[in-house]
Amino acid sequence: MKLTLDYGAHGLEAEVPDDAHVLHMADAPELEAMDERIEQALCHPIGTPSLAALAQGRRNACVVIADITRPVPNATILPPILRILEQAGIARQDITILVGTGLHRPNEGEELVRLVGEHVASNYHIVNHKARERDTLVYLGDTSGGAPIWIDRIYVEADLKIATSLIEPHLMAGYSGGRKAICPGIMGVDTMKVLHGPKLMGEPRCAEGIIDDNPFHRQALEVAQKVGVDFTFNVAMNDRREVTGIFAGELEKAHAEGVSFVEKQASAWLETPVPIVVTTSAGYPLDLTFYQAVKGLTAVLPIIEPGGTIILVARCAEGLGGPEFTRLLAETESAESFETRLQDPDFFVVDQWQLQELCKVLRKARVLLCSTGVADGGPHLKGLLSTVASVERGITEARRVHGEAAAVAVIPRGPYVLARSGRAA
Repeated sequence: MKLTLDYGAHGLEAEVPDDAHVLHMADAPELEAMDERIEQALCHPIGTPSLAALAQGRRNACVVIADITRPVPNATILPPILRILEQAGIARQDITILVGTGLHRPNEGEELVRLVGEHVASNYHIVNHKARERDTLVYLGDTSGGAPIWIDRIYVEADLKIATSLIEPHLMAGYSGGRKAICPGIMGVDTMKVLHGPKLMGEPRCAEGIIDDNPFHRQALEVAQKVGVDFTFNVAMNDRREVTGIFAGELEKAHAEGVSFVEKQASAWLETPVPIVVTTSAGYPLDLTFYQAVKGLTAVLPIIEPGGTIILVARCAEGLGGPEFTRLLAETESAESFETRLQDPDFFVVDQWQLQELCKVLRKARVLLCSTGVADGGPHLKGLLSTVASVERGITEARRVHGEAAAVAVIPRGPYVLARSGRAA
């Protein structure tokens, strides 16, 4: 059968076996009357007074948004938030929109317009977070886990602090959204050295779909509570990138309601793991780089048999990722050699955590990458995985290993689906 897999901005058509298991999110409908639903969420939020009431008497405001790697509908949700702030008496020049880039590159020019919409880009002060520039950060003590809390100065010094997010399954935090807008969205590189360090990333409960007893979630929430979030605005989206839920208000309560909703919407089940899985990185913007595309691999760990083969379909239009990650891949001879390097307490490279996540996958399965953005067969990846020219070739190669009748599972929208094995609760 033919399927369209999420790949870049336009998708990729592929022929997969007729008996393949195809896993999708639940078919949640788009919210109707979106403007009214946003207004309702802002006026009657979860666990906190209305945004208008919170904004009264405030001198200035900072609104954190996700960067271009997240498909948050900023052009829809920002205008009503900004309007309420101005109506409450906060002058437009005293409102800053802070792009929570984490350690990603800045979003500028036409990309910034795509991120927030023409009106917001033309009329409001927008700043990209700079995690590596110490003079733009403020130190607020350490977490209980020993992470130094370095946070963007603009946010810390804001009189009203607002964080917007998308809630979706996340490879480390269980689910994105809520506290993740702050940590890692606007934290410093020294904070990330601990919270994305090998010890924490090696914890088995730092994985998709897990909140309870997830040590990364606990530390990120601790950071966000220390810094302060006056109001959070989270959305959930279906596989058509339509908004299906809005969860606004108090940081922890609003996020918890959103997580409960997304867990039901995103979960897809197989009775038992299979030897071959075809997955994606959910297309643009998440598959801009191989660094981000690793999320498509970790998401299918619950449904791949030990020793199985995962075929990852990711456009990688911007290549492998940042310069540190690219160099790290090039000098890594094998997953085993990299994991040995991680044991050295003096070893640290920015973005090493994503290679650690990739190695977690490689301990369980072989990976074949199908991508037009990774040139020359992926020489930087030679010690880790192989590339294939098409999904069809990947399946053929995998079945040579696992048998011509080997079962295949396909997840067209990758990490947006919470893949699980067993029986649905």
